[in-house]
Amino acid sequence: MESLENARKPVLKVGIEDRVEPSKALVFGLQHVLAMFGATVTVPLVVGGAIGLSGSQIATMIQAVLLAMGIATLLQTTIGSRYPIVQGSSFAFIPGLIAIGSSIGMAAVQGALIVGGLIEALIGWLGIIGRVRKLFTPLVTGVTITLIGFSLADVAVNNFFNAYADPSGGTVGRAVLVGLITFLTTLFVALRGRRTRAMPVVVGALVGYAVSFPLGLVNLNLVESLPALSVPKPFPWGEPVFDLTAIVLLLFAFMVSIIESVGDYHAIATVTGSEITEGRIARGIGAEGLACSVAGFLGACGTTSYSENIGVVALTKVGSRHVVQVGAVILILLSLLPKFAGILASMPAPVLGGLTLALYGMISVTGLRLIKEKVEFNDRNTLILAASLIAGLGAPQLPPQLLESLPRLVSSILESGMAVGALTAIILERIL
Repeated sequence: MESLENARKPVLKVGIEDRVEPSKALVFGLQHVLAMFGATVTVPLVVGGAIGLSGSQIATMIQAVLLAMGIATLLQTTIGSRYPIVQGSSFAFIPGLIAIGSSIGMAAVQGALIVGGLIEALIGWLGIIGRVRKLFTPLVTGVTITLIGFSLADVAVNNFFNAYADPSGGTVGRAVLVGLITFLTTLFVALRGRRTRAMPVVVGALVGYAVSFPLGLVNLNLVESLPALSVPKPFPWGEPVFDLTAIVLLLFAFMVSIIESVGDYHAIATVTGSEITEGRIARGIGAEGLACSVAGFLGACGTTSYSENIGVVALTKVGSRHVVQVGAVILILLSLLPKFAGILASMPAPVLGGLTLALYGMISVTGLRLIKEKVEFNDRNTLILAASLIAGLGAPQLPPQLLESLPRLVSSILESGMAVGALTAIILERIL
C-alpha cells in the first residue's frame, strides 16, 4: 500500500504545508469544525445523560471536550503525523465511560484516560504499533466495532422515548414526534443534502431543537445561570482515581481507536497524494495518546482521528494542516463560552435519540462491513465470529446478583460487550 501511495501525484489545490490567507483559512477551518462538531458533542451528551449528570455538569464536560479536541488537533498537526487530521471525541469510548462513570465515578474516568493515553503514546513513540495491529486482526476489530454499536442501542432508544428524563411516559408522544423529525432530517441531509451533506448531525440537531421549543421540551434555565465566559478547570470531577478495573476496561477502546486512526492516516495520505511512513504513523499514535491523557486531565472524553474531515479535504482539495489548526483554535475559543455549552447541554433527549438511532447502527454496520471485506468466511473464522458476537451480546445480560459475586475486574469486563467480544475473538484466533 505504501509504495502505491508514494507513487501518487499530489491531488490538492492547497498542499499540506501550504498556507492560505487568514480570511480563507477561517472559512476552511470553520468547515472542519462543522463537519466534526455534531459527533464530537454527541459523546459527552450521551455519556452525561446515561450516567445521570446534571445539566451544569454536562455543560462542564462539553467545555472540556471542546478544549481537549482543539488541543488534540494541534498536537496531531504539529508533533504528530502532521497530516491535516482533526481529532474528535471517539464513540469507541462511550460504553466504557458509561460503565465506569456509573459504577466507580467520573474521577476514575479521568484516571483511566490519563493512564490509557500514556500507554497509547508509548505504543506509538516506541514503535510497537505493529504488534498491536497483529493482535487486533480485521476479525477482532470488526467484532469489537460491531459490538460498540450494539451496546449503545438501549441508550439511543431510551433517549428517543425520553425514558431517562420521564420514565412514566408523560411526554412520550411529543418525544417520539421530535425524535422522528430529527431522525428523518438527519437521514435526508446525509443522503440528499448538497452543501450540508458533510454535517447531517448538526442540521438534524438544529431542526430537532427548533421543533422541541413549541412542544415544551426545552428548558433554558441552565443557560441563564451560566457565566458568559470561563476557562475550563483541570480535574472538574475531583482528584483522578487510578482504578485498575477502569483502566483495563478502557484499554479495549484505546486499541480500537488506534486501529481506526491508522486507517485514517492511510486514507488522508491517499487523498493528499502524500507519503506515509511507519515513523509518521508512530508519531500520530503517540500524539493521539498524549491528547487522551490531556483529555483525562481536563475531565473530557477519549479522542480519535475523524474520517468526516478527511472527506472535507477530499471535497475542497484544501489539505493544509495550518487550516486544520485554525479549526482547532475555533474549538478552543468555543470551550471558553459556558452559555454555548449550556445550550448544547439543554438539548432534549429525543433530539439526541433521533441523531443516534442511525448513528450507532452505522457503527455496527461499519464493523460488519470490515468483516465482510477483510475476513475469509471459512469454517474457523465463521465459528470465531459467531462465538464472539454471542458472547459479547449475552455477557452484559447476566443477572446483577451473579456479577456482584465476582471480582470487580471480572464483573466489569463481563458488563462490557465490547471487551468480552474482543477477548473471545483474540483467544479463539490464537488457539484455533
